Amino acid sequence: MNNHASREVGNRSRRCLVLGGRGFIGSHLTRALLEQGFQVRCFDRPQSAVRGGHEIEHPDFELFEGDFVNPLDMQRALEGVDICFHLVSTTLPKSSNADPVFDVETNLLGTVRLLTQAVEAGVAKVIFVSSGGTVYGVPQAVPVPETHPTEPVCSYGIAKLAIEKYLALFHQQHGLDYAVLRLANPFGEGQRADAGQGAVAVFLGRILRGETLEVWGDGSVIRDYIYIDDVVRALILSIDVSGDERLFNIGSGRGHSVNEVLDVLERTVGRRAIRRYRPGRTFDVPASVLCIESARRSLGWAPQVEFDEGVERFAAWMKRELAEQSLLAVGGYSD
Repeated sequence: MNNHASREVGNRSRRCLVLGGRGFIGSHLTRALLEQGFQVRCFDRPQSAVRGGHEIEHPDFELFEGDFVNPLDMQRALEGVDICFHLVSTTLPKSSNADPVFDVETNLLGTVRLLTQAVEAGVAKVIFVSSGGTVYGVPQAVPVPETHPTEPVCSYGIAKLAIEKYLALFHQQHGLDYAVLRLANPFGEGQRADAGQGAVAVFLGRILRGETLEVWGDGSVIRDYIYIDDVVRALILSIDVSGDERLFNIGSGRGHSVNEVLDVLERTVGRRAIRRYRPGRTFDVPASVLCIESARRSLGWAPQVEFDEGVERFAAWMKRELAEQSLLAVGGYSD
């Protein structure tokens, strides 16, 4: 038996719960876990749309529907689980300040309740997706290491940071193992072009549909973009990571300005973007790029998909999706 096959056999004895398993990251993670031999339980809201197309049919797959803030639903979902991936968020960075009470009541209190129930259920490890773009606040220097001061300027980032602290507390008090992955800006197949976040997806969708897109400021704002397959590899590697390090930045380690992103999208699809530049927003920091050396060292992880290649894959997928929906602008495109 080769190493891959023996690893699959070993994984089959472990059940992973993916909270938010029908979402963009969750759907990719669920499929990857099944491919590696894990038993996978997906938890999401009833009637939530399946990202990437189709419901999963697999003997090791379970679908649980419920409400993250309902203790009975979570108790049922956690039963018999070894590893819990926490990908749920009820707010967005740009809108969280409008109702911080809702942010705290749903995300923070909901997670503290989850951790309490995880201890009671005998869960071995919780892996939490945090936000590399918000927990640090305005970067003092880039790339930003995990040791950088954390001064978030939105409720979303404050709640993410508080959850990280509670994970450390539950580890200290109850022995609950954990890992925190502070993600940059993930993009790729399955990401919605009409959502309130995800610049690559939103811009790509508007270019393909021939619609005007808005750029806040002069387009010089720099962000770190990471392809979804690289995110999923980091999540899976964090299952068995050992040592004292439990907090990892997950990004490309490189920055792209908004104008550079648009240039790549235009070259990829062979169509010009209709850009409308608007006054800059006060909460948009000039540059945010993550230092990923801790993940290289402790997880043995590094991004494998370059930005341009990821965009090509994503664009090919979105073209097919929009063509099926008959939403492509008149004039089409050429492959």
